[in-house]
Amino acid sequence: MIDPISDMLTRIRNAAAVHKTEVILPMSKLKYNIAKILEREGYLAAVEIINPPLTKNKTANFASLKLVLKYQANGRPAITSIKRISRPGRRVYASKDKLPVVVNNFGIAIISTSAGLLTNKEAREKGLGGEVLCSVY
Repeated sequence: MIDPISDMLTRIRNAAAVHKTEVILPMSKLKYNIAKILEREGYLAAVEIINPPLTKNKTANFASLKLVLKYQANGRPAITSIKRISRPGRRVYASKDKLPVVVNNFGIAIISTSAGLLTNKEAREKGLGGEVLCSVY
């Protein structure tokens, strides 16, 4: 897998399209932090790390990330659109003055800054720029 963040966003997009309740994907700190931001902003219902049971004879046990999707009262997913902005082939950076505005500030962009992962609104308040990972609305 070349881009695990794109894989995560695609799994969320596909699961929401067919009204799945949860998504399970391989665990990494970056994906966990992105998921926690989505949960905090109200796009996901819950985020949980699933640790496999320890056994002696298994060759490899890896942790998984369980994301519980959130839906509105009429059955529509809370995530209308989720897009990867910066990719391995084309990195996109934004200075503190040129942070993206997503759907007239109804959506969020997740920015990787020197202070960790922040939304575009939080990065604007702190005066930080960085790599624009994705946009969600």
